[in-house]
Amino acid sequence: MPELRDSFGRRIDYLRVSVTDRCNLRCAYCMPVRGVSWKPRQDLLSASEIERVVRAAAGLGIRRVRLTGGEPLVRPDLVDLVRLLARVDGIEEISLTTNGMLLERLAAPLAAAGLKRVNVSLDSLRPETFRRFTRFGEIERVWRGLAAAERVGLAPIKLNTVVIRGVNDDELADFAALTLSRPWHVRFIELMPVGNLGDWGEGFPPQAERYYSIHEMLAQLRPLGLTPCAAPAGNGPARVYRIPGAAGTVGFISPLGEHFCETCNRLRLTADGRLRPCLLREGEIDARDVARRGGDVAELIHLAAQRKPIGHALASAPGPVDRMMCQIGG
Repeated sequence: MPELRDSFGRRIDYLRVSVTDRCNLRCAYCMPVRGVSWKPRQDLLSASEIERVVRAAAGLGIRRVRLTGGEPLVRPDLVDLVRLLARVDGIEEISLTTNGMLLERLAAPLAAAGLKRVNVSLDSLRPETFRRFTRFGEIERVWRGLAAAERVGLAPIKLNTVVIRGVNDDELADFAALTLSRPWHVRFIELMPVGNLGDWGEGFPPQAERYYSIHEMLAQLRPLGLTPCAAPAGNGPARVYRIPGAAGTVGFISPLGEHFCETCNRLRLTADGRLRPCLLREGEIDARDVARRGGDVAELIHLAAQRKPIGHALASAPGPVDRMMCQIGG
């Protein structure tokens, strides 16, 4: 079985594919409420072009694909795309990250097409805070989407929660409590400086006060008796714990407080066809034109792997300014 390795010997077997830069929300840490210029649709990869890149990646050793956005569920042909990718030899799992707003309607057709599991971004359990975070979101739609995903077996379900000081850092215990009776995996994520250093508007702290570290999270949750445990399938870089007797787990993703670059196993493909070796450093390889004319995409994927840096270097350099998070795919 082929293996793709970078210049530091890390095995690369995971491709994150942004299928659109568009979104039906405007989460404060991801994009501004105004001023986002969507890529023209003709600049975005078609389903067949994405399939061509994924097929080439599978031939090199990529085994898992995660579809992201923007919000992937706003892409009209998403079900057809999942069906295409599920037929690619060598791809063992297709998963998806979503805000959940359209999941109630799409969970069943996506599962039938070959999607295996979902991660749902949920940054507050309080309807008013959730709406402030997302600017347009309705938390009840997310709950209905989660229920639909459970019904059709898109499991294990994971909740991704970006923790912001003074906004939702007082909800960590409530999120962790969701795992007591549900086999869900809640993951708390440190805020990453990707196109979000400006003013977020009324009700949000200034940039210098937003970051809440993994060490603070762990200290706050110490009374729950979190015990280290084995990670669920596809858990990536999260440090995983369990409340004694709980059905699910609590994880922490700490790109800054305790970064995990030494174990990074992924490449990213942006919606407009750029291969990105590292989320938190600039530098991309244009694969769109090669994919469109049926050229050797595998050569570019191999090049992207070789260009993966040893780490993100945020301690000495700012985060990427060439794209916002919604334009990279997270």
